[in-house]
Amino acid sequence: MAATSLTPGTAATARPRVLRRVLWAFQVLFGLFLIVASALPKFAGQKDAVETFAQIGWGQWFRYVTGAVELAGGVGLLVPRLAGAAATGLVGLMIGAALTQILVIDPVWALMPIGMGVVFALIAWDRREQTRDLVRSLTR
Repeated sequence: MAATSLTPGTAATARPRVLRRVLWAFQVLFGLFLIVASALPKFAGQKDAVETFAQIGWGQWFRYVTGAVELAGGVGLLVPRLAGAAATGLVGLMIGAALTQILVIDPVWALMPIGMGVVFALIAWDRREQTRDLVRSLTR
């Protein structure tokens, strides 16, 4: 039997590249979703958003804060250097969203932020070196 060697371009190195491309696709899709379908309706005062935040009971100011966090996270996902940090922050936002769904609104809808949070956690893990580099550059 011949020994196999792992050289660049083999299946062992192709897997991380495929995973990175898949994660980039999710980053773009979720980034655009957060900007267009989630943050903008909150800023525009869409009826559903206003009613949801009234139901939460923290006031409409919280709708604007949530929209700003979603907008920043969505833009961050689209900027390679910021993607890991944005994904990390969005994990926290999704935890809050899931808890709000479970405790205040409708527990079934908690599955969406939980699923998004898992994807954001994978992105944050994959981009952890870039996030470390970003933090180092800010502390110098």
